[in-house]
Amino acid sequence: MTFFDFLIVGAGHGGAQVATVLKQRKVVGTVGIIGNEPELPYDRPALSKEYLAGEKGFDRMLIKPASYWADKDVTFLLGRSAVKVNATEHHVTLDDGSVVEYGTLIWATGGRPRMIDCDGGELTGVHSVRNKADVDQLVSELSDVSRVVVIGGGYIGLEAASALTKRHLHVTVVEAFGRVLARVAGERLSRFYEREHRAHGVDIILNAQVVEIEGEDGRVDAVRLADGTRLPCEMVIVGIGILPSVGPLLDAGATGGNGVLVDRHCRTSLPDIFAIGDCAAHPNSYADGAVIRLESVQNANDQASVVAKCLTGEDASYDAVPWFWSNQYDLKLQTIGLSIGHDQAVVRGDPETRSFSVIYLLKGRVIALDCVNATKDYVQGRSMVIAGHSISPEILADSALSLKEISGGRTVGAQVG
Repeated sequence: MTFFDFLIVGAGHGGAQVATVLKQRKVVGTVGIIGNEPELPYDRPALSKEYLAGEKGFDRMLIKPASYWADKDVTFLLGRSAVKVNATEHHVTLDDGSVVEYGTLIWATGGRPRMIDCDGGELTGVHSVRNKADVDQLVSELSDVSRVVVIGGGYIGLEAASALTKRHLHVTVVEAFGRVLARVAGERLSRFYEREHRAHGVDIILNAQVVEIEGEDGRVDAVRLADGTRLPCEMVIVGIGILPSVGPLLDAGATGGNGVLVDRHCRTSLPDIFAIGDCAAHPNSYADGAVIRLESVQNANDQASVVAKCLTGEDASYDAVPWFWSNQYDLKLQTIGLSIGHDQAVVRGDPETRSFSVIYLLKGRVIALDCVNATKDYVQGRSMVIAGHSISPEILADSALSLKEISGGRTVGAQVG
């Protein structure tokens, strides 16, 4: 039976980061990583961006070269999944029936795509964008595709629409809510991205419910909406979120539901088991202490570093400010903080210039910024979010003043908390 002092389940960003930091801190003990794909850890956000657009080869997406992992003596068990955890006996059963024992287990499995619940979801030509195999299969079919329907107007859906538009395909985005990015951004940013995509030839249908994916000879040929609209297409991409991959942990008795619950050290309720990344539900101070999951590389890396530090003797805890990014066309969106529950949104700059920011406030305090082609605002606004500054909307909207000047309190009328 194989044994690792530190067994990491999940070969994504979080899993790779745990192993990297453990080795940087000269951990004593063996380190193993179980990954359900055949590839070494790679840059997943590029899948729906440069990789799908054909602008970046996979060799440039590896987080570390194979030689790095070999030099650091990190062992990979690839192409296998953990299907059962025995927390009492400290071992994991894999899908091939083999058993791996551990001293400490770090669960970094992320999630699987949430697929649409309607007839036709199993047809050839219906895709998700979650791993390299997904995108490779999708791209292999593009020679026979001219029209694509993207279901879901979140980051993944819009990034896929941008990438496929660059490949000169006609794309229609179908969104159930009244605006795109409804779960992650304010209305001003949503309307800006709707205009941008339409300007690039993308059709966007809002407040729409997909009731059926139609096909012929086993392959998709249309999407039908609840109002009877039929959208002919040769491909469908479903981007409606993920389901956290935590079944084996919950079956083993871990506390959780929509993710596995962890404390500020990323420990689960099971002995010697941590969880990080998309699958970890945690109380977050930037969401007023609410228990949330953050689906981002930043969160996975930050939590991974916390775990590695804890395992090498440091009393580390997770309290990082969330940040995200999205590339669509020539637009770089950078987000700092969480705009959940905001009661005011201030536009800084002119969206017509395609360089502006939206600053979100809650009870007068800055809680988040969305910055479009405005890296300076993103960098300087970070301290505002961390400190929870209270600054008048009129001053925040004055783009003649830098956010550094404003947050420093050197501007008359600024109310810095």
